[in-house]
Amino acid sequence: MSKKVVFLAVAMLTTAFAVTAYATGGPAMGPAANISRPAFQGYYDGHKDTYLNTDVSSKVDASAMHINYSARIGKVKGLPEIYLVKGRAAHGQLAIFGSQPGEKDYSPLWSETLLTWKAGATPVLITSDTQINKIEKTGKLTERDAHVVLNCPIIKVGKG
Repeated sequence: MSKKVVFLAVAMLTTAFAVTAYATGGPAMGPAANISRPAFQGYYDGHKDTYLNTDVSSKVDASAMHINYSARIGKVKGLPEIYLVKGRAAHGQLAIFGSQPGEKDYSPLWSETLLTWKAGATPVLITSDTQINKIEKTGKLTERDAHVVLNCPIIKVGKG
C-alpha cells in the first residue's frame, strides 16, 4: 500500500475510535465542528491568560461587543472580578482577572469592575488585582462596580 492510503486508513480508524469512545463515554452533544471566534488576553498575577467573550448581562454592551445578551447571568452573585480600565490607560493594558482556572473561586462568569485613573495620575501597566489594591491606597486609581456580568471563560492559562 502507498503511504497515502495507509495514512488515510489510520486517520479513518482513529476518527472512528474517537467517535465511538465519545458516543459511549459521555453525553451526546452532536457532531463537533470548528468555528472561528476572536480570543483576547488578560492579565492574572503578572502573566497573560487567553479568554473568550461570549455573553454579557447588558444589552448595550452586547450590541457594542457583538456577543450574546443574557439578563439571567446578571443575577448571579459572588463572582470573581474582571477589571477593565476606562479612559486613560498605560500602553499594553489588558483586562485584569481576579482568578483563573485551577483556583477555588474561578468561574467563567465575572463581575465587571471599572478602573479609572484620577486626574494628574500617570497610568501604569496593571497586571494583577493585588497591584490594583496597592495603587488604590495611593489615591491614584478608583474602582466601581459596573453592575454587569460577563461570560468570559479562560481557555489558556499563561506562564508566570
